[in-house]
Amino acid sequence: MSAGRKRKGRPVDGILLLDKPQGLTSNGALQRVKRILQAAKAGHTGALDPLATGVLPLCLGEATKVSQYLLESDKGYQTDIRFGIRTDTADAEGEVIAERPTDDLDETKVVNALSQFRGHIKQLPPMYSALKHKGQPLYKLAREGKEVERKPRPVTIHELELVAFEGDTATLNIRCSKGTYVRTIADDLGEALGCGAHVTRLRRTLAGSFQLEDCITLAELEALAEQQGSDAVEALLKPADLAICDWPAVNLPAASAGFVKHGQAVMVTGLPEPGTLVRLYDEENRFFGIGEALDDGRVSPRRLVKEQPR
Repeated sequence: MSAGRKRKGRPVDGILLLDKPQGLTSNGALQRVKRILQAAKAGHTGALDPLATGVLPLCLGEATKVSQYLLESDKGYQTDIRFGIRTDTADAEGEVIAERPTDDLDETKVVNALSQFRGHIKQLPPMYSALKHKGQPLYKLAREGKEVERKPRPVTIHELELVAFEGDTATLNIRCSKGTYVRTIADDLGEALGCGAHVTRLRRTLAGSFQLEDCITLAELEALAEQQGSDAVEALLKPADLAICDWPAVNLPAASAGFVKHGQAVMVTGLPEPGTLVRLYDEENRFFGIGEALDDGRVSPRRLVKEQPR
């Protein structure tokens, strides 16, 4: 390879379930894993704040074709919220903008206030976020002291439970839809209680079907790579279809699978309702893509992947 030619990396396919460490961006974690595996192509499935730790599925190679569906999946978190102090980022990394007493705050008041944040609600995205305004990330504008108008966005809070309360700190378990800002829940909760609040700890416990106990830390990953090489790390990769394992599966005989792989829809008995996305498998039960059920009884290819051995 010539000195001026960039190394392209090698084809590595699958999902690595990383327990992201605190203080590292999601992209920073992705780049370190990509280097360990010398992978040609990789992407993460929704950024975690540097303060946050926990479940960060990293999609490599062909698995990047399912990353958007992981991005859209429900997430679970456990968070510590400190009352009495409000920050400009709504977490411990921000500047304090208000301090108020918490003398009359108790567990009952917190529990009662949580009820207004469950179900279908609207959130105003924080200025310190990766959302863009005229091509600029909001956090960059916020660092320049600028604030722009944002529109509240609908999110769904499936679970929001108080699991501990001591002094001025509460621990919450949360399960929510994509696009939910836990920092905004903390800030809004603090304002509802009249004392302000911010996140001091945030740990993602769930991303789609992937749970914290399935993950490996970056330190463990780097030690494994050093001791046993990148092949040992590659052995940890999960197949791409695990990201959508709750979808209906459609197994196709060889002829039908061949037509679908060439972009054609085929008739299938017992399809779910039209518009439903399905996992596609060949007669050897190898996952080869995502299809959509049509209203005429056919399944049409939506996203195809290279077949992976089971």
